[in-house]
Amino acid sequence: MCSWVAAAGWRRASCSALRSGGGRPPPGSLSDLLQSSVTGEDTGTEAAARRGRRLDASSVLLFPGQGSQRAGMGRGLLSFPGARDLFVAARDVLGYDLLSLCLHGPQTELDRTVHCQPAVFVSSLAAVEKLSHQRPDVIENCVAAAGFSVGEFAALVFAGALDFEAALYAVKVRAEAMQQASEAVPSGMLSIIGQPKSDFKVACIEAREHCRSLGVEDPVCEVANYLFPDSRVVAGHLQALKFLEENSRKYYFARTKMLPVSGAFHTRLMESAIEPLAKVLKSVEIRKPLINVYSNVDGKKYMHSKHIQHLLVKQLVSPVKWEQTMHEVYERTKRTKFPFTYEVGPGKQLGAMLRNCNLKAWRVYKHIEVSEDEEVEEA
Repeated sequence: MCSWVAAAGWRRASCSALRSGGGRPPPGSLSDLLQSSVTGEDTGTEAAARRGRRLDASSVLLFPGQGSQRAGMGRGLLSFPGARDLFVAARDVLGYDLLSLCLHGPQTELDRTVHCQPAVFVSSLAAVEKLSHQRPDVIENCVAAAGFSVGEFAALVFAGALDFEAALYAVKVRAEAMQQASEAVPSGMLSIIGQPKSDFKVACIEAREHCRSLGVEDPVCEVANYLFPDSRVVAGHLQALKFLEENSRKYYFARTKMLPVSGAFHTRLMESAIEPLAKVLKSVEIRKPLINVYSNVDGKKYMHSKHIQHLLVKQLVSPVKWEQTMHEVYERTKRTKFPFTYEVGPGKQLGAMLRNCNLKAWRVYKHIEVSEDEEVEEA
């Protein structure tokens, strides 16, 4: 069960939730090597070097977030017993058949915040199980991980900072609290492809002024996601987002699209979700990641357990700085080869963002399909 944990020596990570007992992996396992490699201020590249690995063989895993879900995800994972085990364990935590929802939908139910966050979280870790069977060397040579919004929980499980069951319960509470916050105020998120002369700050200010003219008190309209150069997701009251759509040419927006989410995530409209998530995170064991994991809040590496606990809560009401995170993950000296990057989970949005952030890094990018089986790709 969970062969990627066993293969990588990360027995203390997610699979501890799927069996009785637990404890650390045996001395000399890769877990010990990883633990020693992340002490101090080593970068992912330095960590790989300390472990005696070829730098051009190192890998990075990216975990997608809400909005990537689609009915049918999970179909490409069913032939891997460890992936099935994760969905079985998820049913015990969630109280419903998550696999059936992922496979068959309906899409409207899968799109609900309360369902899609656990679905993306579990599907992404199940995709790691698939990757571990197809390319175990990728798991063993992984030096860093990052996740978009709820994907950050999956990245932390993969890195051994959280156990699967505890993290899934936290995601469940997070999703329910965010769903409730979304239902309290009609709000949403608008993806915007801009241009160098696009002024997002002015656009949001004028959208808020428009809301006030309609009688909306204390309107919210702000950048919630920094995706890649000149591309943002703006979140807030629906009246503000409609205003931006209707006036897109004024602000030199090349394209706008409403996202299939129910609220203004990563803005202060999510403040009511802070307390429930904070309470859960205080009750679970959080450890220092065994590999570098980067925070959405500031794009920097997590340093210790309290750091993780604090920033996972802060993330609810702070913009996701994905563009900044990609710069941190792939920063390297000249002539140093880029690591192989694998997007593990539904959709290829993170790959598209990486292409726009760092074309050289994207050239060694792969996606692990979760909706259907495909031939093993050569990296």
